[in-house]
Amino acid sequence: MSDSEATQKKLAVESTLHDIKELIQSRKFAQAEEHLLDIIALNRKHEEALYMLAVCQRYQHNYSTALATLAALTLLAPEHSRAHQEMGHVHRASRNHDEALSAYSRAVQINPALEASFSAQIDILNATGRSQFTGRLDQQLATLKSMPKPLVAVTDLIAQGKFVKAEHLCKAFMQKVPRHVEGMRLLADIGSRLGVLDDAEFLLESAVEFEPNNARVRIDYIQVLRKRQNYEEALRQAKILLEKNPNNPQFQSVFAVESMQSGDYETALSTFDSILTILPEDAVTLTSRGHALKTRGQTDDAIDSYRRAIVKAPAHGEAYYSLANLKLFTFKEDEINAMEVQQNHSSTSHMGRIYLNFALGKAYEDNGDFDRAFASYERGNAFKKAQSRYKSAELSDEFRAQAEVFDSAFVARHQTTGFAAADPIFIVGLPRAGSTLLEQILASHSLIDGTMELPNMLSLAQKLRRGERMGATNHYPGVLKEMVPERFLEFGQKFIDETRIHRGSAPYFIDKMPNNFRHIGLISLMLPNAKIIDARRHPMGCCFSGFKQLFAEGQEFTYGLKEIGIYYRDYVELMDHWDVALPGKVLRVQYEEVVADLDTQVRRILDYCGLEFEQSCISFYENQRSVRTPSSEQVRRPIYQSGIEQWKNFEGHLGPLKEALGSVLDRYPI
Repeated sequence: MSDSEATQKKLAVESTLHDIKELIQSRKFAQAEEHLLDIIALNRKHEEALYMLAVCQRYQHNYSTALATLAALTLLAPEHSRAHQEMGHVHRASRNHDEALSAYSRAVQINPALEASFSAQIDILNATGRSQFTGRLDQQLATLKSMPKPLVAVTDLIAQGKFVKAEHLCKAFMQKVPRHVEGMRLLADIGSRLGVLDDAEFLLESAVEFEPNNARVRIDYIQVLRKRQNYEEALRQAKILLEKNPNNPQFQSVFAVESMQSGDYETALSTFDSILTILPEDAVTLTSRGHALKTRGQTDDAIDSYRRAIVKAPAHGEAYYSLANLKLFTFKEDEINAMEVQQNHSSTSHMGRIYLNFALGKAYEDNGDFDRAFASYERGNAFKKAQSRYKSAELSDEFRAQAEVFDSAFVARHQTTGFAAADPIFIVGLPRAGSTLLEQILASHSLIDGTMELPNMLSLAQKLRRGERMGATNHYPGVLKEMVPERFLEFGQKFIDETRIHRGSAPYFIDKMPNNFRHIGLISLMLPNAKIIDARRHPMGCCFSGFKQLFAEGQEFTYGLKEIGIYYRDYVELMDHWDVALPGKVLRVQYEEVVADLDTQVRRILDYCGLEFEQSCISFYENQRSVRTPSSEQVRRPIYQSGIEQWKNFEGHLGPLKEALGSVLDRYPI
């Protein structure tokens, strides 16, 4: 089908939907249903048609059918807020009051602009003799009703993921009311979701100055500061928040998390314990406490904290997944049985199901039940993918654009560009390729500080990508050709200044953000003396390890075997280009060679970095530094080979991955 034919077909469907809406407004529900079923027969994933069909079915009192339609819709679009609201309407019409309350609550968590869901919860609680629980809902509804209508619309658009439309509407409102704090907060929210973190930080910093007692704005500000890894300022803001109400468990939790991010685990753990005296055995707090203990290396205590969370809240999937994410942990049979029950329970949240499926995958894999393990990993990824707007083609285009910009002529013109500091050592590649191991080895050297996956390069690239607006136009990397050399000097100086907060006194430091391989050209322009190490692992082992790892954010290509295979192939092609355009700039380190001959590879890496050999790099597992990645437990042990070929247990399921990788499979080691 040509593009013009596809466009005409889309317009025809939209016209039909418009006619169907008129039928619904005229209460001709049966007739509308017939037309909707015709659309769905052609496209079973048409979200708007499914939603309208459920509405028609409810009005015709076909409640069980409506719920089945909504179940199909929320499987496709788990954050479709109006689908959850409609589910509430169906349960309410069926007099299933508790189910209705749960559905309405999910709806407003996704989309706080749904006035009908707030009102319905209040009405149900009043009608069922539970009016004492309406206080917070009354307050939220009053706040919503007091908001300017354009900002209610912005809130709704953000919930629908329509960020460009939301930005345009919000900016139009802010031009008329430039100091409106909620408008500033919403515009910052859009910027944060689009990765334009410096703009979001500026907006929230200003909003906090205008309304210092606005807790919601300050919490948003803290979250953006944390995303930018400005942990010192985030902690300072958390202290201000806590000082305003020291007994507020939410404020205590924010302070505890920021203490943990700043490396003050004693204060974090003490604060978590304080929260638990107010909210005994609170599952979320116990899970956060477990994270702090894990990062600190207190694995047994972390396991105990996660298990306590599960006892308190059996459907708390994050606690189960946190246990699985310890990697060296093995589930007991009764824990596996409990997870199986919870993943099928109607009250388990969508994110809870994701956590549980990844945890079950690990449990089944440990038991040698590889078919069930793969089914769980695949189901968890499918649930996660339903929340994602990732498209492989868009990233492939950007990778090709990097190669087009950094041709030989452009590179030659910028031989002397940038800031001369040689401090950074970038470890790049794909996640699960051994970057944490390389970081631990290097961070064990007396002249190198280990830090973490720093966001600075990605944030700069995102700002260049979006230009002066947060819109959809991608200016990067083409915009680099328009810049004067002085800009790259500024970028390099700013990078060194902004990352100093994460360093100790060593002359060199590591940035192990794997996705920085996309920006090696930009790094070479702004920091020409930086070292870059490409952590490379066998494509099947690397990709499948990524597929079965649930990442917090930023690695959306891992949610499908085809997608991760395409990403790996594109990565290799881009690295091939950097090898030609910037010869000798990048040191490639094969994970399997490190495992096979640690001493030789450590000496090779240190020689590339211009550093003397130190035995501490061989005994890296004795380093007690905090490690925040999924490999934290593994790098506290000596080198072992058992994980190299684990993917072969699943080879029968990995056809789509092999097909996507194509000829790259035949080239390894590359």
